[in-house]
Amino acid sequence: MIKNAPFRSGEFVSLQFKWGPGNNLENSYDSATGIYQYKNAKDSLVRKSFKLRHNDIIYLHNKANELGLWNFPEVIANEGTDLKKSDVLRYEMQFNYKRKSKKVIFLSDYHDIPKLRDVATQMKTLVEQTITDAEERYGKAL
Repeated sequence: MIKNAPFRSGEFVSLQFKWGPGNNLENSYDSATGIYQYKNAKDSLVRKSFKLRHNDIIYLHNKANELGLWNFPEVIANEGTDLKKSDVLRYEMQFNYKRKSKKVIFLSDYHDIPKLRDVATQMKTLVEQTITDAEERYGKAL
């Protein structure tokens, strides 16, 4: 089944992860460039540079397969939510492959389908933890 999956680990190009309130996604990580930026507790923008290891990428790809990321809707938000006006904490995950990409926008207040909320939260947490681990290993301030 994994062999016929629409997204293959050997074709992985990059991961982009952004988050913030509403459309203000100042916090981000791009695995292609290695640029990581986020607002710290003092509301200052911190910029660092580090790349994910190959096994980090394989791990995230396999977890995305396991959790069914490829079947997630593009937007995971409560019915009637206006994405342009909502100030709820938002996460954007984009997995880029040679021939395809999968982008998911996940609003943290989502509650319509609990199982979908749980797996989206789990995927977001896995991406965050992988980035945090890589930052602790290699992060250099720019």
